[in-house]
Formats: sequence, structure tokens, C-alpha cells
Amino acid sequence: MNTTERRTGTVSRGIRCPIIREGDDLASIVCDSVLGASESEGFSLRDRDVIAVTESVVARSQGNYATVDDIASDIRTKFGGDTVGVLFPIMSRNRFAICLRGIARGCRKVVVQFSYPSDEVGNALISFDMLDASGVNPYSDVLDLQRYRELFGYEKHEFTGIDYVTYYSDLIKEEGAEPVIIFANHAKAILQETDRVLNCDIHTRARTKRILLEAGAKIVYSLDDILSAPVNGSGYNEKYGLLGSNKSTEQKVKLFPRNAQPLVEDIQKRILEATGKHVEVMVYGDGAFKDPQGKIWELADPVVSPAFTEGLYGTPNELKLKYLADNDFKHLSGEELKEAISASIRAKGGNLKGNMASQGTTPRQLTDLIGSLCDLTSGSGDKGTPVVLVQGYFDNYTNN
Repeated sequence: MNTTERRTGTVSRGIRCPIIREGDDLASIVCDSVLGASESEGFSLRDRDVIAVTESVVARSQGNYATVDDIASDIRTKFGGDTVGVLFPIMSRNRFAICLRGIARGCRKVVVQFSYPSDEVGNALISFDMLDASGVNPYSDVLDLQRYRELFGYEKHEFTGIDYVTYYSDLIKEEGAEPVIIFANHAKAILQETDRVLNCDIHTRARTKRILLEAGAKIVYSLDDILSAPVNGSGYNEKYGLLGSNKSTEQKVKLFPRNAQPLVEDIQKRILEATGKHVEVMVYGDGAFKDPQGKIWELADPVVSPAFTEGLYGTPNELKLKYLADNDFKHLSGEELKEAISASIRAKGGNLKGNMASQGTTPRQLTDLIGSLCDLTSGSGDKGTPVVLVQGYFDNYTNN
């Protein structure tokens, strides 16, 4: 065997960092942490390594926070303070409940229209089996709260143990507003209750807004329109507003980071100056993957990566090794097979679209793929690794 042959492929390392606070020099902390880990753990940085920083510490260092009162003020300004329709909210204590508190504080009446049997990211109100047994047509039927309870009772979320219908209704009441709850999967259903609508879906928001406006809605905003500019000196996000926000305290949200492009380019530059290596850098939030048990799709952020360096544009351009081994080179084995496959990889063109040998290689965006890897590496709890170093991602079978 060639003694210089590499025996590992892609490696993902969580990098421990200090606790990040508002105003911290994040670029310096990230670089020092990665270089310190390299020295203490005995690995070296290479060209095209990827340094990924979780969006949470980026927003925290920016101080990009807003209060429930700030949300309420923006809602009151945009909708007039009377009735607001809250369309297609996701069911989340961390992601949406505090936003709903601000919405309710900013108006007199809140009409919540849940999609069913689950929300946009897969949180289930009821099971598909229950839906099938009910005889309800989810594509056309609109249910009020009484009919919903008659059919489905008080189901609780599999993971949180919460009945989100009751939870959201009680939260609205706590803020002094009147709740009205309906269930429907077509956006226009809410217009029977109010023509002033805040559509809260994430990835279908542009279509939903268009449907509502074409159907005659008087006022329509999406979550990305709320706190898209400062309110009373608050944090904001000009592109995503409340999308991608997380609960910080009972009265404050941390918004998705804004203007993070200078950060990733600064980190890239500092690493080049310190090591001579040209790394890629990205900010990442939720990965883009689905839990097979709870059927929850992880991506509650508007994008996986809001900022990344130029080398992370595009999609993979890969051949499927098992296809080559089972088809083109099925008559070969051992070193002959290895050399034939290696030659195919070295000779592959710049665009393999339509090539049978690339089928099943999933041409997703690089930032979505790497961001998912980083999200799984860093986790969402107490690992203390808000920075992830990915090495060897752009290597292939021929690289030593």
C-alpha cells in the first residue's frame, strides 16, 4: 500500500469557544479558538477547510435583540391595533410563542389559522391516522375550534407534551387580546374572519402573500416584514425580520444575524494571514433535514446560511462510486478497479447533470449540505462548540 495514502475523508470538529457576549470581537475569538484547537489537538489547517460559525453567537455579538414590546409596537403601527389574522404559524415555544405574545400585545383580537394535521415544519397537531378516520378533507375543509375538539380532542405534541391550540389561545388571552382559532390549509380561509393578515409561514411566504392580496386582503405582512427596521432602538433584520428569531428571555427575542458577510470575509482573511491557508467561512443556523420519528423538518430558519465566502457557492459535482463499480467497471477488481474509478473522477466534467454515474448524489447547495453537517456536529444544547471546522469536504477518492 502507498504509505502516503490518506485513510480518512471528511472530518467535522466542534470547536470550543468562550461564551460570546454582545460587543465581543467575534472574528478574533473564532480565529483564536480554531488555531488554539489546531495546536492543542495536533491537526493542521488546509486550503478549502471550512470554518462555520453558528448564527446564534453572531447575533449575540451584534446585540441583535428585540423585546415583546418592540414587536407589539411594530404590529400596532402596521395593522392599526384592532384585529390581526395570524396565518400558518409554526408550533414552537422557542421559535414562535414569544412572537405571538408580541402580536397579541399589539392588537385587540387575534385570529389564528393553524394548518393541519401539521405545521409547515412538521410539528403535528394530530396524526394522519386520526385525520383519515375523521373523514375530513384537509384540502378543502375549514374547522372552527368546537368542531376540531369534537373530532380530535386535546392532542399533545409528541416531543413537548403541549396542546399548542390551548397554549397559543391562553397566551393571547394573557396579553389581553381575544383569540379566535380556525383550522384550514388554504390561505384564503382566514379572510372570512379578517382582511388584515400576518402570514407566518417561512418558505412559502411569498406565495401566501400573493394569494391573500389577489383574494382582496386589505393589509398583508409576512414575518420578514416585522422588525425589518429598528423599533424604539431595537435590533432588527432588514431581510428576514422576525424569521429565524429565537426566544432569549420571556420578554426578549434574539433575531437572525444581520450583515454577517463582513464577518466571514474577516475570518477568512485572518486565517490566511496567520497560516497561509485559504479557508472558506460560513454562518449557519438550522440544518435542512427531517426527523424520521417525529416527522419534523429542521429548517425553521429562513435559510441555512445567511453569509458565506465565495468558494461555497454552488452544488457538488460528484460521481457515484457504487454506480461505477457495479456498471462501468463491473469486470474489474482490486488495484485495477481503483485506478479505473480514480481516472473517471479525474476526467469528470464541470457539469454532470444528466450523467447516469452522478445519479443519487443529491445536488443540493453546498451551504445547505455543510450547514446540516455543522448543525448536527454542534447540536442545540450544552456542547459549547458554536464553531465547527470541516476538513476534507471538497476532497474525493483521488486525493492523498
